[in-house]
Amino acid sequence: MAVLRAAIDAVHAGRLVRAALDDPTVTDATRRASAIDVIAAGKAASAMTIAFADAADVAVRTRLGIGPRRSMNDPPLPPHTIWFDAGHPFPDEGSVAGAGRALEIAATSRHDDLLIVLLSGGGSALMALPAKGLTLQDKQSTARTLMEAGADINELNTVRKHLSSIKGGQLAASAHGSVLTLAISDVVGDDLSVIASGPTVPDDSTFADALAIVDRRGGRDRYPDAVVRRLGDGASGLVAETPASGDSRLSRATARVIGAQRGAVDGARQAAASLGYHVIVVAEPVTGEARVAAKEHVDRIARAVASQPRPLCVISSGETTVTVAGSGKGGRNQEFAFAMAQAIDSLGPDVAAASVGTDGIDGPTDAAGALVDPTTFARARAAGIADPEPYLLHNNTYPFFDRVGDLIRTGPTNTNVGDVQVILIA
Repeated sequence: MAVLRAAIDAVHAGRLVRAALDDPTVTDATRRASAIDVIAAGKAASAMTIAFADAADVAVRTRLGIGPRRSMNDPPLPPHTIWFDAGHPFPDEGSVAGAGRALEIAATSRHDDLLIVLLSGGGSALMALPAKGLTLQDKQSTARTLMEAGADINELNTVRKHLSSIKGGQLAASAHGSVLTLAISDVVGDDLSVIASGPTVPDDSTFADALAIVDRRGGRDRYPDAVVRRLGDGASGLVAETPASGDSRLSRATARVIGAQRGAVDGARQAAASLGYHVIVVAEPVTGEARVAAKEHVDRIARAVASQPRPLCVISSGETTVTVAGSGKGGRNQEFAFAMAQAIDSLGPDVAAASVGTDGIDGPTDAAGALVDPTTFARARAAGIADPEPYLLHNNTYPFFDRVGDLIRTGPTNTNVGDVQVILIA
C-alpha cells in the first residue's frame, strides 16, 4: 500500500499543474494575452482548477470546471468559478451543460485572448456535447455498448469524437484566440488526441474508422439508428470530418502532457527502493483483456525474475479492457487482480500483488482495485465462497474481494494516469 500510495501521490494533479506553470513558455503565453479564460475538464478538474488559481499570478476572466460531483468535504473552488457536476463513465445533463458553456467561452474569445484548457482523463464523458441530430441517450447507449464489447480507449474515443460537437479538436477550432492545453494523460502512449477525446488537438481519425469500430464491436444493429446514420453519412462525405492535422483553425492551439503513467511508476519505484526492495520496472504497457493479460503478466514475470535478488518489487502500468459477459459488479483492476491470484503460485509462496486505477475508481465501484496473494482463494473458501470461478465469469469480482476483505479503497485521488500494478516477492 505504501508503494501504491506513492505512485498516486507522485501524479497528484495539483503538483503537476504547479510544475507546469514554472515553465517559461507557459508564463510567457499568459503574459502576452489580453484576457485569459480557464476551462478544466476531467476527473482531476477540481484539483487542477484550484492549483492553477493558487500558482498562476494572472487575472482570469472566466473560470469553468467540469468534473465529478463535488461534496461538502472537497476543498473550496476559487471565487467566481462556474462548476458543473457531470457524469462518468456515462455523460449526463451536467456533462452536456458544461460542454455547452465551454464552447460558448471559446466562441466568444477575441484574437488576442488566451484559452487555457486543463484536461484530465474522464473528460470524454464528463464534457460531452452530442452532435446535431443526436441525443444524450444516443451517446450513453453507444458508450455502454462499446465498453461492454471490450472496446479499448482508442476505439471508444474515436467513435465519441465523431458523435460530438466539442471533441476531436472542435473546442479549439471554435476559439478566436490562442489555446494552451495542459493535459494529464490516462492513455497508454500519451496520445493527446485520445486524452478526453482530444477537444483541442487535431483528430486524424475518420468517420469511416468510427463506423468500422461499431461493426467490429457488436455490429450496427446494437447501436442507435441516429448514431449509425451519422457515422454512415460522415463516411460518405455528407458530414464534415473533425479538424485534422494542418487545419488552419488549430494553428494557434498548442498542447502538452504534464503528467503521465511514467510519473506514477517513478513514484512507486522510489518508494519501493526506500523500503529496501530491488526494483524492476516493466517497460511494456499492460494492455488487452484483463483476465488474459493478468495471467500472461504473471507468467512473464515468473520467468524474468527467477534469478533476481530478493526482496523484489516489480512495477508495471497500462490499461486493460473487460468484455462484459455477466451482470455482476467489478472493474478491470479487480478482474486483473483476480486473474493474477489464479497464477500467482508461480511466483513463490511469499508474494503479494495488486492492481489499481490511479483515479481511485475501478469501474462503477468505490474501490481502486484489489490485493491478492497465494492465500486468496483459501481465504475465500474460509469466508464461505465454495467456488470463486463464477465471480470472474460473471464480471462479479467486487463482491468477491469485498467478502474476502482485499478491496483497495483510496477514495477519489484527484488524478488519473491509468492503472498501476505492483508485485512484491519476499
